[in-house]
Amino acid sequence: MTVPSAQPLRLRTLLFVPGDRPDRIPKAAAAGADGIAIDLEDAVALSRKQAARQAVAETLATLPPDGPVIAVRINAVDTGLAEADVEALEPVLGRVDLVIVPMSSSPAAVRAAAALLGKAEARAGMEPGRTRIVPLVETAAGIAEARDIAAADPRVHTLAFGPADLSRELGVTPTADGEELFVARSQVVLAAAAAGRPRPIDGPHLDLDDADGLARSAARARRLGFGGKQVIHPRQIPVVAAAFAPSAEELRWARRVDEAFREAEAAGVSSIRLDDGTFVDYPIAHRARALLAEEAAGRSIDQSPRTPTI
Repeated sequence: MTVPSAQPLRLRTLLFVPGDRPDRIPKAAAAGADGIAIDLEDAVALSRKQAARQAVAETLATLPPDGPVIAVRINAVDTGLAEADVEALEPVLGRVDLVIVPMSSSPAAVRAAAALLGKAEARAGMEPGRTRIVPLVETAAGIAEARDIAAADPRVHTLAFGPADLSRELGVTPTADGEELFVARSQVVLAAAAAGRPRPIDGPHLDLDDADGLARSAARARRLGFGGKQVIHPRQIPVVAAAFAPSAEELRWARRVDEAFREAEAAGVSSIRLDDGTFVDYPIAHRARALLAEEAAGRSIDQSPRTPTI
């Protein structure tokens, strides 16, 4: 299967909203996050699953097309609930950009979700492969299999990290500084990169009253190589967005490196030393240009309506 060509997707902030609270979904879409994740899994009691599915489908049909990226977290594929989740989304699947697959502990789980989406797209008359998948890696087995999970199917957009279930399994307490899950987070970042996927999405900071901890957690995630972070309340959005945006100091450095290296390239030189002693060759120049491209993409997205296509 060939996945349709993708437009650049920025997901610095991914705001979760319960699927059984349809009144909150339009508010979440207007909150300023890059994407919203409508949750049919942990946020919805078993007795309310069917009502939530119906409410989500009805609400998605009313959302304006120029809003944030729309993701839906379905139930894990081994629960017997995912099939009904995808079936309920079928009439509005064209409004869903990403399907988050929780408890992705093996490539088989991703392929099973992809098969469900393929059947739903066919029944809906959609282009095959349009709906992308974000496996949520939140178990020890998932961390161990992260690279194969990231490469399991062409639908995989990137990975997301789930600290809550993993912490419970490991018997550790998640903290803002994240030392207890440093190795696991690094594995997810490496796996996404090795599979050629965009930078993954870090898990949420669960203490809503800890703004300092949120800022530290987001900054640390960016330093590790994550591209964004899940958020659980709109007031977390500005803090996380600021942490994942290139700083003024980084951009000054990037412009300096880019200008100097372009001059060197024009003269046939591919390694230079700046006046402050910084050594620059192609890997450093590529990093500087990536920061400048990230800034330009952010400006473009912020200054024009975004159509949530992947």
